[in-house]
This record gives sequence, structure tokens and C-alpha cells, in this order.
Amino acid sequence: MVQAVPATEVTLRQLKQKFHLEKVQTPVYFAEAANVPSLADEGDLRLLDRVKSNFLELMEDPPMLENSVKMVVLAPLLDLSGFYQKPFRIETETSVKIEMQDEGVLIRGRIDVLVLQRQLWMLVIESKRSDFAVTRAIPQALSYMLANPVLTDRESNRPTFGMITNGNEFLFLKVARQDAVAQSLQYANSRLFSLINPQNELYEVLSLMRQLGQQAITV
Repeated sequence: MVQAVPATEVTLRQLKQKFHLEKVQTPVYFAEAANVPSLADEGDLRLLDRVKSNFLELMEDPPMLENSVKMVVLAPLLDLSGFYQKPFRIETETSVKIEMQDEGVLIRGRIDVLVLQRQLWMLVIESKRSDFAVTRAIPQALSYMLANPVLTDRESNRPTFGMITNGNEFLFLKVARQDAVAQSLQYANSRLFSLINPQNELYEVLSLMRQLGQQAITV
């Protein structure tokens, strides 16, 4: 009998053991996050300053619930990234499942926001309320990313990217197969971007989102 487990209850240890998932510490693996170009458009900068200002204003009466985070912070970022326009497509509350073969356990969940490009998963986004630490959501986000069909294709080493945000903090994830022969999958995370810092780190968040989108188009 298959046991269904919510993705919110999955641990990182389980994912590492059952899906041969290995963490990579070298910055070269997640080069996209290590080399984020600067934004130059003054209009973009002003809009992002407004997003940060709106978030900080609302944080004076915490917590911001998940839907508020999506509306105030995530929606403008998706718009400025160009993800509402072709060749990208947005899905919300996408149901996913992935099975732990040896244990008869089926992980189930719903992806908050899924960005697709030509039917291929490009970016998995997990949104949390403002008082939720994004690092706690790493196993959940990884389990969703592991459900991407491209990762089961031994002929492909196309990476899958994820982003976790609680409105204040942003963490990007990358999962890819080492090569067509290897059974193991590798993952890495970016540094933690935060709106608490004096500078507006939404500049780098948006730049990285755009870079991932451009990479998906050119691959």
C-alpha cells in the first residue's frame, strides 16, 4: 500500500538518501547565481524601490500572509522578469507527486507558481508567509523540483531552478543531473537575498530571474 506524504513533511535527509541527491558547494556549479549582472534601467530600479517600500510598510503590522507576499512582492517580480509574456507561461497551484520507490511513499504537493517555457519547467517558486524562514522550505521546494520530468530523462542534463521567498528573503536552488550515466542528482543554493539589508537586493533577485529566463530561451 502506497503511503501519501505531504511535501511539507519531507526531510532533506530523505531526499538525499532516496533520490541520490548530492549537494554541491562550489560556486561554479551554480554560476548563474554567482555572476548576477547589474540592472541599468532607472525605471526598473524605481519600481523595485517601490516594491521594497511597500513590503517594509506592510511589515509594520506583521505577519504578511502568503497571498499578501505573492501580491505585493512576487507578482511585480514576475511581471518585470517578463514571465507573463510568451514564450513563458505561468501556472499556479500545480499538483505534483513523486514516489520513493523503495519505501512505497508518494510525496504530494502543490507548486505555488510554476514558470514554463515551451512546456518545459523553468522555475519552481514556493511562497511563504513573512514570518516563515525560507531555509525551512528547502526540502519542500527540492521535492517539487525533483518532480520535473526533465530530471528523469537520462539523456538530458538540463537544470531545474527554484526560488523560495517569504517576501523579505529570497533563496534560489538549482538541481541537475551530473551526466547521462550518473544516477545521482546534484543541487546547490544561492546566497540568501534579504530586504532587511540597507541596499535593495531586489535588484539582484530580478536580474537573476531574468538571467534564468534568457538562459532557458537560448538552450
